[in-house]
Amino acid sequence: MPSQRKLNILVYTGTGSTLESVRHCIYSLRRLLGPNYAVIPIAESALLKEPWAPTCALLVFPGGADLGYCRALNGEGNRAITNFILRGGAYLGFCAGGYYGSRRCEFEVGNPSLEVVGSRELGFFPGTCRGGAFRGFAYQSERGARAARITVKRDAFPDAAALPEEFRCYYNGGGVFVDADKLAADSSRVQVLAEYTETLAVESGAAKAAVVYGKLGEGHAIVTGPHPEFDAVNLSPQPHVRGYDALVDQLSGDEIPRTLFLKACLTKLGLEVSPGTSAVPSLSKLHLSSLHHTEVTKLVSSFDDIVSKVDGEDYIRGGNDIFHLEKPDSRWSLAALSEALASELEAPKKNPGRVSPDPIIDYSLVPKRIVSHKRAWPEPKETPYFNHAVYYSSLQEFRRQEPEAQKWGDVLMYGEVVTSTNTLLEKNHTLLAKLPTGFSCAATTQVAGRGRGTNVWIAPPGSMIISTVINHPAHLAGTRPIVFLQYLAALAIVEAVQTYDGGRYAAMPLKIKWPNDVYCRDPSRPNETAYVKIAGILANCAYSAGNYQVVLGIGINTNNGRPTTSLDALLPVFGSRHQQLPPFRIERLTARLLTRLESLYALFCRDGFAGALEQRYYRHWLHTNQIVTLEAEAGVRARVVGITSDWGMLRAEELAGDGVNGALRATGKVWALQSDENSFDFWKGLVRRRV
Repeated sequence: MPSQRKLNILVYTGTGSTLESVRHCIYSLRRLLGPNYAVIPIAESALLKEPWAPTCALLVFPGGADLGYCRALNGEGNRAITNFILRGGAYLGFCAGGYYGSRRCEFEVGNPSLEVVGSRELGFFPGTCRGGAFRGFAYQSERGARAARITVKRDAFPDAAALPEEFRCYYNGGGVFVDADKLAADSSRVQVLAEYTETLAVESGAAKAAVVYGKLGEGHAIVTGPHPEFDAVNLSPQPHVRGYDALVDQLSGDEIPRTLFLKACLTKLGLEVSPGTSAVPSLSKLHLSSLHHTEVTKLVSSFDDIVSKVDGEDYIRGGNDIFHLEKPDSRWSLAALSEALASELEAPKKNPGRVSPDPIIDYSLVPKRIVSHKRAWPEPKETPYFNHAVYYSSLQEFRRQEPEAQKWGDVLMYGEVVTSTNTLLEKNHTLLAKLPTGFSCAATTQVAGRGRGTNVWIAPPGSMIISTVINHPAHLAGTRPIVFLQYLAALAIVEAVQTYDGGRYAAMPLKIKWPNDVYCRDPSRPNETAYVKIAGILANCAYSAGNYQVVLGIGINTNNGRPTTSLDALLPVFGSRHQQLPPFRIERLTARLLTRLESLYALFCRDGFAGALEQRYYRHWLHTNQIVTLEAEAGVRARVVGITSDWGMLRAEELAGDGVNGALRATGKVWALQSDENSFDFWKGLVRRRV
């Protein structure tokens, strides 16, 4: 059955957190941990209601106000966090997250307007976090900020190859961990990782502990007073705060040692840190091309009634995004882009070589540039990660094998770096209404990729990323429900891979995980029947002019080994025994997928999800006779037997018996199981009804 890997880094964004601290957390963690992990925000509702723990490698609480954390999570939420740590999880608390992760908080004692005193439930540091360590703190202000000097306790990092002795680190209101040295002497479960070097405003004990490590059960935690995750490149100018420019300069000068220290902390928490840094890339142009060049001209001409002209340039306001139809003979200055991002991308004056894209920027403010290729396909130098000639020649090749595949993929919009292929189409209804069935948008990298629920992540190069428009006629929807389109996509992925090059890839061990994922045998455990995710599907739907406009998004880990595994990683383990199979080419796999998907859709429209098509689907899925527990029905057990023909839900027959002293037997009751839009672990979020 599918195995779960802990690939999510969850940054808390609920009550008590601040936008600024969340931004710094996401930016730094993505740089240091990508593409090994998906760094995504998690709100308090998800933390309280969703089973996030099984796939979480690290839970992060940013700066803010720890009383807000207490109000939102005391009781049920903190019990879930504690259980997560006890069972092997990791916690990282910056500033307010450090107060919150201690046994007791004492903040600005004696200051009536700021004082916060009380016990805390988590207690990962089994003592008091007392602050502010330095005077001058004011909420929602930089007046109390400083570049605190930090001394590293290098003996606490025996496996670190390189660590600074000292560095300066952003500080604004954090605490000191009182008597941490005594607690460390009494228990091997506590270690001081770094100390403040300057005189503090509060009593700390012999050590001035700024960063502390704690062990709890099978897991561990690090709590900090300062902010080693704050990068100077993300600090906005504060012209009204005296000395702030000097503070930014100091932090800029210590960017390397600060990063080394933060990497060492993440490694100590058991995470695999990237050798370099993975900066979030800037958005690229979108290249619009077609198998037959005249199709580009026709499509662009159909945009005439949605195009507005500004200073002689053509723009489309799609609904979510603004698209600039770049003219071949124009050289567009990035004035509009610069204005939109001026406040977000401000870099320190003394460090012009480093520019930081905001990790949670509103990308809808950034105009998307579309280049229409009306006479020739894009040159390889324009799209170095995607060869259009290979794609279109492969499309023609595979169509000769699929008589019913003749149109899908003819018109392709490709971007090297995009927000999300699904967002570009589905969220821009003005543009979407003009797009024909089979129009596809592909990308090499997504900086705001979308998943089920609220999941957002960066998709690294090496994935096959594509979204395709399907205008499904409303009169067919009653007997050919659109929910089945994601099942067609899952089947298309498996069959496209296995028929990628004749029969040479037929042994690729792929399986369908209902409702919208494809899994593969785990190449790291070849002697076990273990599966890991290799592809995902996201379907979004709108209605226009008698059609359900479905944007079907597909992502397949093809050449990238992270964050899970890839098709290429399967080849040495599960490929042909007689010869080494060559790596997959994303252009050819894209063409193979589109031709197989078009052929399956034609069969679905003609016959429905029945007969041979249904059997082809079941041949590849993971769930035949799978036993599930219906938690909402007092733990009743049921066996999965198929999919309902109306809404495509799982059909499961109720079972009696304990399966130990006798065989399980069907009771005659049948249940339909559907998702509750759980974004972390589908199988723990089933909603069931009697049928």
